[in-house]
Amino acid sequence: MSKKGISLFTAFAFFLLLCSFVSPSSGDEKLEGSKKIERKIVYNKKKHSITLSWSDFGSTGNYVITRGGSRLASDFVSVGSTSKLMFTDSKPNNDKYENYYKVTRNGITVMISLENQIFGDNMYFYDRKYEKAVTARNEINSQFGSIGLGGANGEWTTRRQAYYFKPNIDRQTYDVGGSGSASSETSNAIELGFYSHIGGLGKVPSDVRLGAIFTRPHLSGGANATCTFWRSVENVEVMRDFSWTVSQSTSARRLLIESTSKYISDIGDTNFWGSGGFIADAHYTTSRPNWGGQQQWYTRNTVFPEGTGAMGGSYNMVWQGCVNPPEANESNSPILKTPIIREKPFLFIDSDGEYKVFVPAWQKDRVGVSWSGTDMGKGKIQDLMTGWYVAKEGDSDVEINAALKSGKNIFFTPGHYALNAPIQVNRRDAILLGAGIASVTLEPTEKNIWGCIYADDKDGIIIAGLLMDSFNSTIYQVRIGDEGVNTDHASDPILLTDITCRVGGVQAKNIQIQASMQINSNNVVGDHFWLWRADHGSQKGGEVRWTRDRCKNGLVVTGSDVTLYALFVEHYQEYEVLWLGERGRTFFFQNEPPYDAPNQSSWSSQGGRVDGYAAFKVANTVKEHHTIGMGSYAVFTGTDGSVNKKNGFEVPNSLNVKLEKMCITRFAGPGNIQNVINGTGGSTATGAKRVVSYNNGKGVQPFDEEFTLPNPESYPSYIGMEK
Repeated sequence: MSKKGISLFTAFAFFLLLCSFVSPSSGDEKLEGSKKIERKIVYNKKKHSITLSWSDFGSTGNYVITRGGSRLASDFVSVGSTSKLMFTDSKPNNDKYENYYKVTRNGITVMISLENQIFGDNMYFYDRKYEKAVTARNEINSQFGSIGLGGANGEWTTRRQAYYFKPNIDRQTYDVGGSGSASSETSNAIELGFYSHIGGLGKVPSDVRLGAIFTRPHLSGGANATCTFWRSVENVEVMRDFSWTVSQSTSARRLLIESTSKYISDIGDTNFWGSGGFIADAHYTTSRPNWGGQQQWYTRNTVFPEGTGAMGGSYNMVWQGCVNPPEANESNSPILKTPIIREKPFLFIDSDGEYKVFVPAWQKDRVGVSWSGTDMGKGKIQDLMTGWYVAKEGDSDVEINAALKSGKNIFFTPGHYALNAPIQVNRRDAILLGAGIASVTLEPTEKNIWGCIYADDKDGIIIAGLLMDSFNSTIYQVRIGDEGVNTDHASDPILLTDITCRVGGVQAKNIQIQASMQINSNNVVGDHFWLWRADHGSQKGGEVRWTRDRCKNGLVVTGSDVTLYALFVEHYQEYEVLWLGERGRTFFFQNEPPYDAPNQSSWSSQGGRVDGYAAFKVANTVKEHHTIGMGSYAVFTGTDGSVNKKNGFEVPNSLNVKLEKMCITRFAGPGNIQNVINGTGGSTATGAKRVVSYNNGKGVQPFDEEFTLPNPESYPSYIGMEK
């Protein structure tokens, strides 16, 4: 639904000129039966009054208006009735956001509130001041089942939702009470499903206290979490149990965790396994978690209780900037500091009762969390209503780009944004922030040959919390900076955080993409990516998918001084990561090669001289590079039975190019990765193989290659990116 005018009624125009009030710019419509009911609410700050308006519904009698302090308040009180399509409440609750109105006529009820008008229907707010502890938990769990979020079909839904909790009052909690691990019925946990987000609206995590949180795997009777994707939680305290049973594209940030299961993946099944995840800026206070059957995991700037013992994981566990991490061994890689990081911005309610966005500051060589029990950390606060455009599902690329150009940052409420042209980020310090795994999708129009998001080469840009999906052939999905740019952004780098790019899986038409993401700018920091050419979906796989869902590269880096944390890249058809820039750094890398290469002749690199494509390729022209914690796992299931990959990783034999803690193994299928790196390290035919370090090694240096990349002359004329 496109954004509409400020008011439905000319009378409101007078108020706009003479009064100071909050009036969000979006009208909402609610479908009751076959009729859409328009709703509008205007707050007059000077008079502290609230005026409601709505379109006609029902057949006879007055409209009855009741008010509660929150959407699910235990008590709604009568505030009046009217035969008109407008009502003014002259004595609302003190906090303008604590006024939810039900307008009822002939058994039909519509709800009107400022929060709904600002944020739309896919953001759910909970307020313990007016609600019972059980209220939020019951509603979230009922949605988990009712819209398919608990089963395999939920993986492909276009539904998106975020659950935001207001700060607790006088140490009240949202905890229902319960016992046992979060996976047990007796725990009364909140179950978080596909494309769902939990966010605390306090300044620090302890401002919002939840009981237990659980994510339920749906494969192999609940023992297999390898498809438990697309969910996130941030800025809350978990009091009883945090059982975060997940794999890729799942983010847990800025958490205070009082207790956790013996195994973070405590399903009650000893055969549990998962395929990776991400936790950052978290503090475990009483017990050390155990990642159990996880294949790999990345943990950043997290505090654990004292101890150095193992915390689970099979192949590739990276612990960066953590306090009391496990001791180093073949699968665990503790890294003392995080060299440069800026935490993800987040929504909160400030002391003045207004919605704000906290934008954390850049930090160098950090150990531990960015916040304390009383301090939200270093950063800047931006007012949402004055500095941001709040996008809702149905908004167009024209509206979003116009807001960016006018100087607004963009807060994407949960939704599936079907655009007809790319989002263009063309000014410094611009922010795109998504909630509820908001997805940007290009519809198949003639303009959509370029990509989802294009950012100019500007200081301080932040792109966070978005899923890029493609229903159309494009050159890229995300591109940062023009090719060939050479600006130094060291004083204010570009941040990309919680980014997912997905090629295929949700459509049955041919999709051709060159690269999911290309980073051309210098001084870019990436904090948690999943770039995925979808290996499964509702359509037939194997050779059919190989020709239908085509994408050469997951990530191409041409910029210098690019630092990436938690890089997941899977199933692309050529080099999955191609690194051409200098002084690149990657801390944690996870990969599976494409399942569906039909035969070796159609999947070979370096002029057909080398079987397959390396998962992580540092070009021979690169002089300096460092990566640590790397895993690539063979699953050649959709092939003729004779497809192999020569090397997991390929780098030049150069003094200042160093890769550490590499692992390859085979999970399924007949094919193998024949070497860890540059023809050394052994084959997955005889089990997992590891190389601790490769630096100017004695392996076979790859053949020199030329890599064909798009150039500025190839830009469609409508893009008009700044130089």
